[in-house]
Formats: sequence, C-alpha cells, structure tokens
Amino acid sequence: MNDLRNFNSNPSSYQQEGSASRSADQVKAFLTNVFTYMAGALSITGIVAYWFASSDALMSSLVNMQTGGMTFLGYAVMFAPLIFVLVMSFSFNRLSSFTLLLLFIAYSAVMGMSLSFIFLAYTAASITSTFFITAATFGTMAVVGYTTKQDLTKFGSILTMALIGLVIAMLINMFLGSAMMDYVISCIGVLIFTGLTAYDVQKLKRIGSGVEYGTESNNKLAIMGALNLYLDFVNLFLFLLRLFGDRR
Repeated sequence: MNDLRNFNSNPSSYQQEGSASRSADQVKAFLTNVFTYMAGALSITGIVAYWFASSDALMSSLVNMQTGGMTFLGYAVMFAPLIFVLVMSFSFNRLSSFTLLLLFIAYSAVMGMSLSFIFLAYTAASITSTFFITAATFGTMAVVGYTTKQDLTKFGSILTMALIGLVIAMLINMFLGSAMMDYVISCIGVLIFTGLTAYDVQKLKRIGSGVEYGTESNNKLAIMGALNLYLDFVNLFLFLLRLFGDRR
C-alpha cells in the first residue's frame, strides 16, 4: 500500500528508476556482446598463431628458413590486417552485422598468422607469462573504465595524439635501430594502450546506453567495439613482450 501511495504521489520517480534499470541492463548486455566478440577473436588469433608456429611447413610459407627473409605470403600477412581494419571502419554503414562479423573472424585469423612470428623471436614461456600479465592489466583498466566517474574523453584525445607520435617514432627507429629508443617506445606504448583500454571501455559504456539491444545497429557497434578492444589488448601484449620477453 505504501508503494502504491508513493507511486500515486510521484509516479515520475518510479519511471526514472525503471528507466535507469533498463539502461543499466542495456549497457551490460551490450558490453557482454563486445567482450564475447573480443574473446572469440583473441582465441582464434591465439590458436592460429600457435598452429603456424608449430608447423615448419606453414612457417616456411611465411618465412624462407634458409635466408630468413619473408615470402610474398609473409609480406601479405603483415599488411593484410591493416586492410581489414580500414575496410571494416570505412564500410561500417554499408555492411551488415553478419558481414562485419565474418570480416572480424577473418581478420583475427590473419592476425594469428602474423603473430606467429613472435614464436621465432621469443620463448614460449615468456610469451605465456606476458599474455597473463597483459590480461591482468587489461582487465584492471577495463574495470577502471567501467566504474570511474571521471570523464576520460579529454584523455582519449591526448592518448590518440600520443599514439600518432609513437607510430612516427617507431618508423624513425626502423632506420636508426637504437636499442634505447626501442626501450623508450615500448614503455610509452604500454602506457598509451593501458590508458586507451580504460577510455575505450568508458566510451563503449556510453554507446551501450544509447542503442537498443538486439538491433542491427547494436550488433554492428558491438563488433566494432570488440575490434577496438582487441587492438588495445594485442598492442599492449606486443609492447609488454618487447619489454619483458626472453628472446631466443
């Protein structure tokens, strides 16, 4: 009876509570989709990478074992992931969610082929330990991004500019070959992608509160959100591996 009287006196408060509850459920459902797609893509990448690294025949299709140089397929595998990302990003509005998902699956498989090279440079033990360090760091920052009340938008802009500078520095160091510069780049890379993880999760949380669950648009946004987090995770892993990995 008390609840009924309260509702009759202030029905808008009940509507607001119901709306907030639906919004929270909506966000959770959206982020669940995002992390499911991301986890699936990472699993595909890991399986393909290990599969190629464990097969001399498959690795020889990417690398000439006698000269150490890459084959045509090896070069194609290196640059194909960038093409996939560009196609998915610029064709987002024209492609269906099913097509985007197929591209994401193909992209994660090609990335696995590309990442198989790390097994030639680092020990399996250090790759495994670095993966768990990356997972712990990523998980922590994802929680921070989801729970923080601080608006991370301005930090996202700063991190994006820092990322552009990092790419330029990496290109320059390809010619300089400085070990010290490589170390500094790796440290900065870890900081950038650690911050971007929190920023992207908060951004996806906001997106999730504004889209209707189960729609085509929702599914497409979830896939692209998974792609962003996938890239954060993989790049964080690679920079940590450069810092802590034991080379063969």
